[in-house]
Amino acid sequence: MGERARILVIDDDESIRRTITSILEEKGYTVDTAENGKEAIRKSKTKFYNLALIDIRLPDMEGTKLLTAMKETTPKMVKIIVTGYPSLHNAVEAVNRGADAYVLKPFNVEKTLKTIEEQLEKQKGARKYSEQKISEFIETRVKELEEQKTTAQSERR
Repeated sequence: MGERARILVIDDDESIRRTITSILEEKGYTVDTAENGKEAIRKSKTKFYNLALIDIRLPDMEGTKLLTAMKETTPKMVKIIVTGYPSLHNAVEAVNRGADAYVLKPFNVEKTLKTIEEQLEKQKGARKYSEQKISEFIETRVKELEEQKTTAQSERR
C-alpha cells in the first residue's frame, strides 16, 4: 500500500477505540479517533481521511446521521457503520444514508480488516478512474482549443 491510508475511528468506548487503533496501526494504517459525532465532524473538516469506522450509537447522535454530515465534509471518504445492535432497519438506513459497508460487534478482526481493505481498494479504483476521465477530458479540450485557434487564424487571412 504505497501511501498509508488514513482512518478515523469513531466510538464512544475508549477501550474499543484503543484496540481498533492498535490493530489498524499494526497493519500500517494511520489512525485518528473521535469519541462522538461532533468531534468526528470537526476532525473531518480539517483533516483528510480515506475511511471512517462509525459506531451506530454515539452519545450525541446516531451514527446514521453522522454518515450524512460526514458526506458533506469529505464526500469520497469510505464510511463503515459498526454496530453491536444489528437489525434490518439499521442496515437499510445505513446504506440509504451512504454507508459503504456494515460491520458487527464483537469484531471479527480478520473479517473487519478484509472489509476495510476491500473498501480502500474500491476507493483507489474509483480515484484512478476519475483521474483517467479528467486526463481524457483535458486532452480532448486542448485539441478542441487548438482547432478553434487554427480555424480563427485561417479566417483572419
